[in-house]
Amino acid sequence: MNNYSTTVLTMARHFEVPAEKVYHAWLNPEMMKKWLFTLERTNKIIRNNPIVGGDWEIVDHRGGVDYRAIGKYVELDVPHKLVFTFKMPQFSEWEDTIAVELTETSQGCEMIFTHNINVPHEPSWTEADIEKAKAEAYDGTEHGWNLMFMGLKELVETGKVSYTG
Repeated sequence: MNNYSTTVLTMARHFEVPAEKVYHAWLNPEMMKKWLFTLERTNKIIRNNPIVGGDWEIVDHRGGVDYRAIGKYVELDVPHKLVFTFKMPQFSEWEDTIAVELTETSQGCEMIFTHNINVPHEPSWTEADIEKAKAEAYDGTEHGWNLMFMGLKELVETGKVSYTG
């Protein structure tokens, strides 16, 4: 048995702006700082090199703790698709993969977000333990991205983010 399993989270969102504007919000550090992970007031480091093989980093400061997220860009197809890795080293050495696909619609654009979540587990775990861990990882990840996508939608459609995530 492997020491990890993978579960796939797929989410769809509609934005009333062109795909290029949403794509830009994923890559522009000033825009990323306003919605990605939490809010501008808690995101203290944003570093981004949006080229294939380039890396990105966000450090979010909450409750006296720094939370660091890092990754590398795997694919960039402006303004249709971006694929990148995602890791939070303070929690795990496991690296997830995220794909964002954008399609123009008559009312703006549709975003299909896919997060391949690696779920580490102990060799002694039963199948039930593994399924429980996968479900918890899925639910927690979905909750977090739902909050972020509320901020992303508000940012690209109004130019500001007011939710409190």
